Amino acid sequence: MSTQENKFTFSRRNFLRTSALASGGIIIGFNLFTACKPNVAPSIDIENLNYNDFNAFIKISEEGYVTIYSPNPEIGQGVKTSMPMIIAEELDIDWDKVHVAQAPLDTKNYKRQLAGGSQSIRFGWDALRQTGATTKQMLVNAAAVKWGVDATTCKASKGLITNAKGETLGYGDVVKEAAVLEVPENVTLKKPSEFTIIGKSATNVDLEKIVTGKPLFGLDYKAPGMVYATVLRPPAFGQLLASFDASEAKKVKGVIDVITIGDKVRSFLDSGKSNWTFKMSETDKVVVVAENTWAAIKGKKAIKAVWKTNNKELENTEAHDKTLNDILDAKDFDVRREDGDIEKAFAAADKIVERTYHSPFLPHNCLEPMNFFANVTSEKVDLIGPVQTPEFAAMVVAEMLGRDLADVQVHMTRMGGGFGRRLYGDFVYEAAEISNTIKKPVKVISTREDDMTTGVYRPAIKYRIAASIKDNKITGYHLKEAGVNSNMYGLIPHFFPAGCIPNYKVSTKNYQSDITTGAWRAPYTNFLAFAEQSFFDELATELNIDAVQLRIDLLQKVKETQDKKIEYSGKRMEDTIKLAAEKGGWGKAKEGVFQGFSAYYSHNTHVAEVAEVILKNGLPVVTKVVAAVDCGIVVNPTGAINQVQGGVIDGIGHAMYGDLTFDNGKPSNKNFDTYRLIRMNETPKVDVHFVENQLSPTGLGEPGLPPAGGAVANAIYKALGQRLYKQPFIKELDQSIKG
Repeated sequence: MSTQENKFTFSRRNFLRTSALASGGIIIGFNLFTACKPNVAPSIDIENLNYNDFNAFIKISEEGYVTIYSPNPEIGQGVKTSMPMIIAEELDIDWDKVHVAQAPLDTKNYKRQLAGGSQSIRFGWDALRQTGATTKQMLVNAAAVKWGVDATTCKASKGLITNAKGETLGYGDVVKEAAVLEVPENVTLKKPSEFTIIGKSATNVDLEKIVTGKPLFGLDYKAPGMVYATVLRPPAFGQLLASFDASEAKKVKGVIDVITIGDKVRSFLDSGKSNWTFKMSETDKVVVVAENTWAAIKGKKAIKAVWKTNNKELENTEAHDKTLNDILDAKDFDVRREDGDIEKAFAAADKIVERTYHSPFLPHNCLEPMNFFANVTSEKVDLIGPVQTPEFAAMVVAEMLGRDLADVQVHMTRMGGGFGRRLYGDFVYEAAEISNTIKKPVKVISTREDDMTTGVYRPAIKYRIAASIKDNKITGYHLKEAGVNSNMYGLIPHFFPAGCIPNYKVSTKNYQSDITTGAWRAPYTNFLAFAEQSFFDELATELNIDAVQLRIDLLQKVKETQDKKIEYSGKRMEDTIKLAAEKGGWGKAKEGVFQGFSAYYSHNTHVAEVAEVILKNGLPVVTKVVAAVDCGIVVNPTGAINQVQGGVIDGIGHAMYGDLTFDNGKPSNKNFDTYRLIRMNETPKVDVHFVENQLSPTGLGEPGLPPAGGAVANAIYKALGQRLYKQPFIKELDQSIKG
């Protein structure tokens, strides 16, 4: 809905008041500068204030301080700061009087309590604003009753309610009375021009704890009587456990027991009740339970296991490459979209341009390895840790253990990275099954090697793109995808250039593999954007037209489209492209600086980027990227800029260096000593500019990443005259130099 429509009906059902959420968490009131000074007490003892439970999102103290619960998981995308900002804006409270706490899983009071697809702000925008505005109106109504006046003669601002006589009451003065009033059916939301918090930069609410090392992350969590567990999984995909000898492991000081798990998870997956998870294992797993992490890890290394194959030849990267080529050469594809007559357009063409692009598997490499705490008792199941999909995890555990869903309680810690890996709750299910078996509270810990060798990966994919040219115009476009396990994460057929080219076809086919694959930051588009945007740059050269102008010309054909399947906006994309070209000085680079352009729409956000490359010792170095972004209203500018910058650098790093191969089912890399990531001295300056409008906000955690690879590849072409068709670029460039 439009932000200009400010009247809302808000039912009692949607505004349930509860005290269940108010009992947990510690509220920290002192600021970062105070924390840096010894023996300085906070100005007020925030922890012992008398808070009144107002609703699932808000509690207010008699002193006028407000605690706002952030419902969605925090994986570094900033929602723990920005979602409360939205509530505080409509509540009309000074941000320095707001304290934020992480809410537990609560499906009755919160909707879409997950982190994925850069959708938290987009889906929460209206509901969070309504929550703040409704609470404010109830406080105003309570003050009006106290004064014996009509509520319409009162107004609220910055935590104070004022009547026509100029008398004032603070929110804390009326919070008890307000909490028992009827919930108003209609509330008025602010106009964007009235915002005082939204659009102003706010410091990450967890910053102080992060920089001072306070417990925040799953790895920090401890509970009385807790033991630690490590899980021995097959060393190669496609292997099963045949037998194991735990005698040496049990001799390790601190090891409590060695057990096996797998039956409960396997039974659940085989039941077909799960429609959204990867098949984590067809085998039992060996678990070492210990008094501490070191003993658990050391004990796992002492296990002597025998593995067998599951009647299939173990997979290799070379075989994948050949298989994907065979798929691209075949004709039996699934058609995702078809406009016009692609075969007729190709038959009539003056020229056909066809290119094939290849991406490797990629691990997620979250800074915080997978971990989770579980305590299964006869009364309840406590699950605590970093997970992007808490509701789904609770449902699986309840089904897996044969418990009522109401028995399962999930509390979320901050995550040290997610990028899609923590969408999949295998570590949650393992923790629950282990605790259920040993009858103790347990934390499952993965090492970096566990994460990189037994995890979930971005699938290896090949794209073959062909375009027909007639009379120096693009008349046809055919995009084919061949992927390893990519059927869940395939093409977005209604993104650019859908609607821009009269004869347009998108086809997909995948190869099923034992290697577990899943969503990786900016699923679908993280590699597709590079392939398509590199291809369009090559078409611009073929047509002898400026790369930016080619995209703008194509967008004119989709601006007035009536095709409701088209997901991007031609006008918004054009405005974003023009802003990037202007701010990036497109076509005005200094001598020795080579520019590349790319623009892409993903996760409801339009992004365009200009990359600058120079040559050092004959090799390309990315020095600067200018990004223009249309994400609607920017809630927290500092956080938004950080998200775009992080996405751009992540996109460049993996396009340039990221590579994971398989030999007989085993990943080629186990740790960061051999897996190549972008380094500090390789990160370019990233300037970010936002298209200003008053449209509802969209996602930012992922959309900055997809265009980055294409912009860099196109700049490298300008520098070296070499087109890049494979990631990582550094490998293709190295092979070219050696060749």
